[in-house]
Amino acid sequence: MSDEKGLRLLIKPNGSKYWRLKYRFMGKQKTLALGVYPTVSLKEAREKVLDAKRLLSKGVDPSLERKQEKQQARLSAEQSFSALAREWWEHHSGGLSENHAARIWSRLKTNSFQLLGERPIADILPGDVITVIRQVESRGAMDVAKRVLQDIRRVCAYAVQTGRLTHNPASELSGVLKATKSRHRASLPREELPIFLDALETYDKTGRLLTKLALKLLLLTFVRPGELRGARWEELELDDARWRIPGDRMKMGTEHIVPLSKQALAVIEQIRSISGQYALLFPSEKERSKSMSDNTMRKAIFKLGFDGNRPDRSKANPHGFRATASSILNESGFNPDAIERQLSHQERNGVRAAYIHHARHLEERTEMMQWWADYLDGLRSIGASEPERVPKSLEVVELV
Repeated sequence: MSDEKGLRLLIKPNGSKYWRLKYRFMGKQKTLALGVYPTVSLKEAREKVLDAKRLLSKGVDPSLERKQEKQQARLSAEQSFSALAREWWEHHSGGLSENHAARIWSRLKTNSFQLLGERPIADILPGDVITVIRQVESRGAMDVAKRVLQDIRRVCAYAVQTGRLTHNPASELSGVLKATKSRHRASLPREELPIFLDALETYDKTGRLLTKLALKLLLLTFVRPGELRGARWEELELDDARWRIPGDRMKMGTEHIVPLSKQALAVIEQIRSISGQYALLFPSEKERSKSMSDNTMRKAIFKLGFDGNRPDRSKANPHGFRATASSILNESGFNPDAIERQLSHQERNGVRAAYIHHARHLEERTEMMQWWADYLDGLRSIGASEPERVPKSLEVVELV
C-alpha cells in the first residue's frame, strides 16, 4: 500500500506489516526499512521519510548511513566499560588464585557497572569515576571504595595500553578518597590468653566440638581463618608434620607450608574422627561439600565472652590471633623473617623478598611452631609459668 514521497506499507501473507521507503541514489533503485507497523506509527514513518530525504539532499545514502550507525553502536558496545573490564580481568586473572580473581570481578561488577557498565570507555570522565566512588563511600565501605578506584584505574590503564583510550580518567584520583582512621583487627592481649585457653576447653559443652577444634588449630597455626576453614585432608603431609596450602587458596597466590607441632597433630587426629570421611576438615553442617561459615568461629569466640561487652575481657576475632602470635614471637626473640614467612606476609622489599622466598626458614619455623604450641600449653591454666625463651640458635641474626 502506497502513501506519499515513496513511503509504502508492505503486508506479508501472515499479516505482518513493514514500512519501506523506495528511493533512488546514484541512479539505482533502493529500499530502506523504516520499522514495523503498528510499533512505528504512520506519523513516525513519515518523519523517518523526511529524515531520509534530508540525507539524500546532502548526497548521503540513507541505507549506508544506517549501516554505519549500526556498526558504530556495535563498536561502542564492544568498547564499553563492562566489555573492557571483562577483557582486562580475563587477561590478568590467570596469575591470581581462583578466589582472589572472583572477588575482584564481583567487586568491580557490583560497584561500578550500574553507572559505567554500558558507557563507551572513551566517554568516561573523572567526574563519572568520582560518582561511583562517592556512591560506595556513602555505604560506609571506605576500604571497598579504595579498591574499586584501583580496579577502575587498572581497567582504564589496560584500555590505554591497547589503544582504546588516550587518557586514563582515574589516573589522578587518589586524593578524592575520604580519609579514614586505620582500624586494626581485634587481637587478644598476651595477659588474656590463659583466660581464653581455659574457657575454650569447656566450649564443647555448649557448642560443637568441631568448632572448638577449629579454634585450637587456628591458635596453633595462626593461618588466616579462610585458609583454615578451607583446609582439605589432601593438603596434610602428616608423616612430615606439614600442612601444604596450595597457592590458589592463599591471599598472595603462592603455596604456603605450615609446620605442624605435636599438639597440632593431636588436634588433627581428633578432627579426623569427626570429619575424616569428607574432603574438608571443617565442613558445613548443612552442606558437607562446603566449608563452615566464616562467622562460626567468630560467634564461638563471642560466646566465650570475648565480644567486648565484659570489662575483664577484650574483644577478639579469629584473624586477630595472627597479631597476637606475631607480637609474642617477636618479643620472644625469634627471627622476624621467619615470623613474617610463617604469617605468609608479602615482603615489599624485592631483594629481601627473594631471600625469604629462597631460604624459607623452614627448619627455624618448625622449631618456632613447636615452641609456640608449648607456650600455649604453659598458659592453658591461669597462672602457669611461661616456657623458656628462644634458644640462642634461634636469636635474630643480621642479614648480610
